[in-house]
Amino acid sequence: MTERWNNRALFSLLWPLMIEQVLAVTMGAADTIMVSSVGEFAVSAVNIIDNINNLLIIAFTALSTGGAVVVSQYIGRRDHKNSTAASRQLVYTVTLVSLVITALSLTLCRPIIRLFYGKIENDVMNAAALYFFITALSYPFLALYNANAALFRAVGNSKVTMRIALLVNVINIGGNAYFIFVLKIGVAGAAVSTLTSRIIAATITSAMLVRGRSSPISLAGFREFRLIRPMIRNILNVGIPSGLESSMFQIGRLLTQRIFTSFGTTAIAANAIASVINSFSFMPGMAYGMTLLTVVGQCVGANDYAAAEKETRKIMKLAYITLFIISAVIFIFMEPLINLFNLSLDAHVLAKSFLRVHCISMAIGWPMSFALPNALRAAGDARYVMIAATISMWTVRVSAAYLLTFAFGVGPLGVWLAMGADFISRGSAYYLRWVRGKWREKRVITN
Repeated sequence: MTERWNNRALFSLLWPLMIEQVLAVTMGAADTIMVSSVGEFAVSAVNIIDNINNLLIIAFTALSTGGAVVVSQYIGRRDHKNSTAASRQLVYTVTLVSLVITALSLTLCRPIIRLFYGKIENDVMNAAALYFFITALSYPFLALYNANAALFRAVGNSKVTMRIALLVNVINIGGNAYFIFVLKIGVAGAAVSTLTSRIIAATITSAMLVRGRSSPISLAGFREFRLIRPMIRNILNVGIPSGLESSMFQIGRLLTQRIFTSFGTTAIAANAIASVINSFSFMPGMAYGMTLLTVVGQCVGANDYAAAEKETRKIMKLAYITLFIISAVIFIFMEPLINLFNLSLDAHVLAKSFLRVHCISMAIGWPMSFALPNALRAAGDARYVMIAATISMWTVRVSAAYLLTFAFGVGPLGVWLAMGADFISRGSAYYLRWVRGKWREKRVITN
């Protein structure tokens, strides 16, 4: 197993994931940049719904993670019969879950927005409701694509998802240009473009998996619908804790984001732009995390724990070096970066203060708090990750955000200070768990 993940194999898996993450962030940034020509209310609306979308799509994203762990462990065992069976179970499960979430989102569109953001200005609410409704239609296609992409990564083929991400970006940016600047339909145009690109991505990846009959992740025969409870249970044993953890994270994030609404559209827009810029700093970290999921999953499936530890140390070192460099670049060039967006002077100044805090805290704590837990999940220790993340979210990020912002009069900057503290808190918990080796005692597949 150690030979399977030599430096060349690791680099071959990692670099397409890096590019894919750049493209994924570019897609979100393109929506925000291009819709900013409509006005700050449109930027605020897109940012609000993106946050809610992130919460609602967590269920099938988490299931994809669970499926990736199960499939990668079967691949590590070289048990291709069960890896293909688990692949089909993952696709069935995420499709069913996404259809339920879509129906609820379409029915309760405006109440969901009010639940998380309370009373917001009418122009922001109307734009947000429209953007939410259209993007909710894309959930089943996004769910299917996420599952398919997780399967390709589980087998170590990240080049496929990179190419699809490139195609999706071309379609999305081209669609934005047409719908926003030619047809002039504003946020609806950005939403329709996103919907179209997700339909195409899901269709192409599904066709590839159905045709790959000799692949350990083949979906051939998926029409013979049959649920295998033990495999679904294995997927859920990783997916449910991951989903609950991510849900708690997003709920806590939405509660802290709600703070910005009390400071008006300027604060919302400044936070939206700072979030878009800092999302570029997350992209390599996300790639390292996905790499850990595949590598550690296959190593554990092969019962090679020494290789799992060795590769995790190597990947985490690379993650810290990379994120430190990116943080320094953003810190130095934040002025021209913010100038890319159509912000008022007050929002511009506020966005700079947010980014200064973020660059420092990310370089210190982000890899440990968001990349390392994927190694724990891949080994089957998803429940510990969930507990540590939930405790840190509520005792550090949410509580500190409200205390700093209102009790101590720091203002909206308090939210970003609390976020940095959360990075360090949860990262410390994951590091201690890893070095103490408790994850070695966990099991995902037993048959």
